[in-house]
Amino acid sequence: MASLNVGNLGEYLREQRRTAQLSLRQLADAAGVSNPYLSQIERGLRKPSAEVLQQVAKALRISAETLYVRAGILDEREREELETRAVILADPSINERQKSVLLQIYDSFRRENGSDVAPDTGAEAHGAAGAESGIDAGTESGTDDASGARGPRTAGGSDADPPAN
Repeated sequence: MASLNVGNLGEYLREQRRTAQLSLRQLADAAGVSNPYLSQIERGLRKPSAEVLQQVAKALRISAETLYVRAGILDEREREELETRAVILADPSINERQKSVLLQIYDSFRRENGSDVAPDTGAEAHGAAGAESGIDAGTESGTDDASGARGPRTAGGSDADPPAN
C-alpha cells in the first residue's frame, strides 16, 4: 500500500515536525488528526487525503502544495503554477480587473511557450468578469478605472497623459 512518494512524504513531515520542535502528539492535536494516524503517515504506512495534508501543513506553517507534491497528488509544475496564481490573486496593491488581465497574460505566455494551461484555472474565473465588462488585455484604452489605476495600453496607444507612477 505504501509507495515511495508516501515514504518521502513521511520522512519530510517528520523532518518538518522536528524543525518546528513539535512532538508527534502536539502536531496531531494542532492538525486535528489522531496521534496513531499521524504516526502511520510519518512511517509511510498511510496515504493521507488532501484535506489531512492541508491541516498538517497549516499546523506546521508550511505550504500545503509542497505536501501535495510530496504525496504525489500534485506535480511540481502544477504547484509552481498554483503558487504563481495565488501570489497574483493575493496582491493587495492591484485591483481585481488588473489581476484578471495579469492572469490572462500569464496564460497567454504559458500557451506561447508550449505549457498546458488548464481550462479551469483562476484566470478564466477572473477573466469572466473582464469579458462581461468588455475588458480585453490587448485593447484596453488605458483610461482610469474606479480605483484610479491606469490600465494596460495598446502598443500604438497615444494618450496625452503620461503614465501614472
